[in-house]
Amino acid sequence: MTDYSSLIKAYDIRGEVPAQLDTGIAERIGALFVRLTGASRVVVARDMRATSGALASAFAAGVNTAGADVIDAGLGSTDYLYYASGSLDLPGAMITASHNPAQYNGIKLCRAGASPVGEGTGLEQIRAWLETGDMPAPALRPGTTTHLDLLYRYADHLTSLVQIKPTRLLKVVVDAGNGMAGHTVPAVMTDLPVTLIPLYFELDGSFPNHEANPLEPKNLVDLQAAVCASGADIGLAFDGDADRCFFVDEQGAPVSPSAIVGLVAARELTRHLGAAIVHNVITSAAAVEIIREHGGTPIRSRVGHSFMKTRMAEYDAVFGGEHSGHYYFRDFWRADTGMLTALHVLAALAEQHRPLSELLAPYTRYVSSGEINTTVADTPAALNDVESACRSIDGAGIDRLDGLTVDLGDGRWFNVRPSNTEPLLRLNVEAPDENSMAELRDWVLTIIRA
Repeated sequence: MTDYSSLIKAYDIRGEVPAQLDTGIAERIGALFVRLTGASRVVVARDMRATSGALASAFAAGVNTAGADVIDAGLGSTDYLYYASGSLDLPGAMITASHNPAQYNGIKLCRAGASPVGEGTGLEQIRAWLETGDMPAPALRPGTTTHLDLLYRYADHLTSLVQIKPTRLLKVVVDAGNGMAGHTVPAVMTDLPVTLIPLYFELDGSFPNHEANPLEPKNLVDLQAAVCASGADIGLAFDGDADRCFFVDEQGAPVSPSAIVGLVAARELTRHLGAAIVHNVITSAAAVEIIREHGGTPIRSRVGHSFMKTRMAEYDAVFGGEHSGHYYFRDFWRADTGMLTALHVLAALAEQHRPLSELLAPYTRYVSSGEINTTVADTPAALNDVESACRSIDGAGIDRLDGLTVDLGDGRWFNVRPSNTEPLLRLNVEAPDENSMAELRDWVLTIIRA
């Protein structure tokens, strides 16, 4: 019997195939998605994994059985699916397991206009129906499936949002990690004023070169080497479903996603002075300062795309960014797109003559620990222990928006959050210098691990 609580996460559906997710389950989810949305048409796209074609067909069969038509948009990135959902004003499903290893697959769902379906917005209802076996009766008139390739419409839309006016020709290395960027980058970037150096553009869901997870430093090694060897101006690394983009500078050094939040926010605020910019609780304080310095209003959010998109809608925010490499744009239905972020960074770099490291220096003001995970037996108790220790510190600002955030002043703060799926606490620490960051990090870890 399937454990749906482990298959259906807070933001999407993801598990091993076929042990946790198979075509039968995908077909049932397709039918239940029609019940949830009341849709008469659903758009479906898929990534390059070996199991994605069968799962996409099964999901579509479920949609058809429930009486709704399917627009099969074929191969694409997750932000390609968001484009399809937004431009066609249809609910959508993306068959992908993002950056997970080859044996995994999953489904990301959205309502019309790329509005998220997650915990609290419908995903828990689908799980409840699956657990109880409450399936809709087949429709008297099944739906049909038609094919519609939207790749070049997607590319045209993105390039219409960012005009690259170069003062120089950029040399750009892109590591697709054998994921969907190998399909979408040529469509978007071929006609741009850049010299493109492709790395691992062959679509291969077995990920023969490295995992398509740029958050792991080991998966950036080949990109860093290629940037340095070719004398490139910048390197881009996409995850498996290409909704996230990570950057390395001309020296091969990884760029903090928080610095990208600051850079793109500053660019968007030149066009939308006074607009709201959403950031999550672990984004660098530098990004918050930069938003204010450029006349924007910073809005804090919990970590995760459904929370970010909800806050963006609430405040009509023009842009949102997470330290995990997810970036959201009002011009893109408030959805996350690594490709549009890459275009913004390329435009900013091409419009002036400094190298990327110098361009981003004003956006990098503090030292970060990166995310540190600790397995604990009782996450609420461990959080309470940390909070109790901090309440004895004069002037400490404490909030529980997402886990526990403590601001100690002088640029020192930390956040501790429980994992949604594992008995883990995730710690992020920031301070003005390496020594004070390490001191604060070690103090918090001592409490957690006690």
